[in-house]
Amino acid sequence: MATLALAAAGAAAGGALLPAGISVLGATITGAAIGSQIGAFAGSYVDNALFGSSGQSRAIEGPRLKDLHVTSSTEGAHIPRIYGRVRLGGQVIWASDFEEEVVTSSQSSGGGKGIGGIGGGGESTSTDYRYYGNFAVALCEGTVTRLGRVWADGREIDLGTMTYRLYKGSETQAADSLIVAHEGAANAPAYRGVAYIVFQRLALAEFGNRLPQLSFEVYRNIEAGDADIKGVVLIPGSGEFVYATEPVRQTFADGVSVPANVHTRQGPTDWDVGIDQLESGLVNAKKVSFVVSWFGTDLRAGLCEIKPGVEGSTKTTLPISWSVAGVSRANAYVVSQKDGRPAYGGTPSDQTVVAAIRDLKARGLDVTLTPFVLMDVAEGNTLPDPYSGGFQAAYPWRGRITCYPGPTQPGTPDKTAAVSAQIASFVGTAAPAHFSLAGDNVVYSGPAEWSYRRMVLHQAYLAKAAGGVEAFLIGTELRGLTWLRSAASTYPFVTALIALAADVKAVLGAGTKVVYAADWSEYFGHQPGDGSQDVYFHLDPLWASSSIDAIGIDVYWPLADWRDGRSHLDYQAGYRSTYDLNYLKSNVQGGEGYNWFYASEANRNNQVRSNINDSYGKPWVYRYKDVKSWWLNQHFNRPGGVESGTPTAWVAQSKPFWFMEIGCPAVDKGANQPNVFVDPKSSESALPYYSRGNRDDLMQRRFLKAFIHGFDPTKPGYVTGLNPVSSVNGHRMVNLDHIHVYCWDARPFPAFPQQTEIWGDGANWQYGHWLNGRLASAPLAELVAKVFTDYGYTDYKTDALNGTVPGYVIDRIMAARDALQPLELAYFFDSLESGGNITFRHRGQEA
Repeated sequence: MATLALAAAGAAAGGALLPAGISVLGATITGAAIGSQIGAFAGSYVDNALFGSSGQSRAIEGPRLKDLHVTSSTEGAHIPRIYGRVRLGGQVIWASDFEEEVVTSSQSSGGGKGIGGIGGGGESTSTDYRYYGNFAVALCEGTVTRLGRVWADGREIDLGTMTYRLYKGSETQAADSLIVAHEGAANAPAYRGVAYIVFQRLALAEFGNRLPQLSFEVYRNIEAGDADIKGVVLIPGSGEFVYATEPVRQTFADGVSVPANVHTRQGPTDWDVGIDQLESGLVNAKKVSFVVSWFGTDLRAGLCEIKPGVEGSTKTTLPISWSVAGVSRANAYVVSQKDGRPAYGGTPSDQTVVAAIRDLKARGLDVTLTPFVLMDVAEGNTLPDPYSGGFQAAYPWRGRITCYPGPTQPGTPDKTAAVSAQIASFVGTAAPAHFSLAGDNVVYSGPAEWSYRRMVLHQAYLAKAAGGVEAFLIGTELRGLTWLRSAASTYPFVTALIALAADVKAVLGAGTKVVYAADWSEYFGHQPGDGSQDVYFHLDPLWASSSIDAIGIDVYWPLADWRDGRSHLDYQAGYRSTYDLNYLKSNVQGGEGYNWFYASEANRNNQVRSNINDSYGKPWVYRYKDVKSWWLNQHFNRPGGVESGTPTAWVAQSKPFWFMEIGCPAVDKGANQPNVFVDPKSSESALPYYSRGNRDDLMQRRFLKAFIHGFDPTKPGYVTGLNPVSSVNGHRMVNLDHIHVYCWDARPFPAFPQQTEIWGDGANWQYGHWLNGRLASAPLAELVAKVFTDYGYTDYKTDALNGTVPGYVIDRIMAARDALQPLELAYFFDSLESGGNITFRHRGQEA
């Protein structure tokens, strides 16, 4: 009684006094809901005081973490069931007697004479006993994704020095060979349906000659959406030995050395651990866009050099030394500093790039090598800005490289022959004939230039040294250059890309796919917005080139226009959450960039939307989201807004799209503006439109699911007809295997991002596009659904639940209601019967 009364009173007070919407663990909770919850808690105390002794109250005890971190061996112990990422102690389910090793050593006692010349010399012996343990520890019920860190007696241990085998808990796993050897095949259970780990000859000396207390970090991914990811972008792209497949150490003058690429106890190198995590976390991700960065020095194309760089010029490393493009550390470009440390990691050393490509291929992964330009323009520089009368902004986007003065500035060379000279200086004259291979080393004998062609061709030869790659990118998002004109309709950088594509194809062979990754605002055409009404399909000569195999796009389309509160247009249209998959999918081929646009920032703030129309009846010309119409049709340029009678070189349906990057930051309202990122050192750093700056892993996952499903005809969220089959060659418009999600980091989680003293960009992970460390966290809706499925229920609806659960354990046998109650309290949701289903929804949501 009091619970109901005070809940109602609390709801009224909360609705009047608290904000309309507050984010709690990824879910938006109304003030009324919070007030109701507080009132209900208060009322429950009253009810318990009044009625508890009469037995009318019901005690529910959910999962406890009581002894989960303690390894034991208890008859009849419960086997926990896990969801997400958890730490467990486990149960010892098998052990042999300790193995004893007797080690005897002898030592001479010396050769001097004894007393009176008698005796002298002799030999002493010592006997040591060493003990080893063979045992198996059950972790949990069901199939797990992978094993993370392991602790023994509270200290993390180095698994790389131990012999162990992890059985992931499948219903088909075989018995362990060690157990079979000790017990016999007829007496060795396979423990099917139980994840367990076997240690073989674990040295026990450091644990006091006993089995240590072990605890395990165990991952169980439960969302099927992870299986939808078939390609990733592998970063960081910078880091002198970040891709090294062998341990490298930095040594100092006093003889002290520290690891340069070993920052975990889970494997021999960071690379090994990071790629192992990739393979176990994204089992279907077989396409890897492998990023290797050089550094741009200026936004003015005519003065910009593209160089490999190092973090410092005096570092000593063993067993390999840094070298890129024939340049040693002492003579290399040194990246700028920010707050007393390098602003970027250095360019990956050439030999590590070759070794990493070989390792990826040996693992069965298809590699696209992606040369990448990072702009090393430091804060406080005095470089003239092409876009203003001031100085260049700090650490800008490479897409801002352009002519000087820029296209909108007085005296610009754009649309004149003078721009060709600036572009020619940027592109350079390095040719395939200037490069050769000496073993795995690329030898350069061309002109002394740090040009764009030198970077790209050098990396093409690295790919050749590694035995080839599936594909090679000749550039990414160089919009500021591809939009430059030397005449009204002549784009010299596009011409340069065509020649470069042909050269790369000649170096790597016809079997290697060659692609340019255009920005999503660049791929479909150039509409300068200078009042000329010009519309040019400026990249069509490149897309039509016989040396280009696919239309590459880095796709960061907005899939939402969400605001706080209930007065904004998308809420008024009937959608109730920015996480609603139907809402997000409706904007894959709809919404901003398809149906309408904002003509100004003021219009965006006030949601004054302008329809996308066209006097020729071809609105797709202006729709960056309308890849289907762009792909299905011939293209006609419109100088001065008048459509030409002759089509461009593009042949409709002739080549597939490869989405070289898609992604969303893990921040609230990330779907509003998925292309932005938080990096305090960069002038590009920003939160998405109307974001409050709250971390939101669920937003990222829902965005990716909506986007990928929108193009995949095999998924329930497919946008009908969006990915047609070509009548020219029978291929789909979008190659589903080449949708690359940005990003997976080769640095292993959680060493990255936690070790910020090693990696300066670790803090950026919090709101960034990284997949590492987020996949094991379970979306609340999927977790509740999985729990219900595990209990054998089929009639339920969880799609109204929002939020992310890092990890959850059901530690013993209990009813489903008891198992879910802690989640209900933590995430403010209820279960009720509706329409024949058990329905879950957050408190305060509309019925």
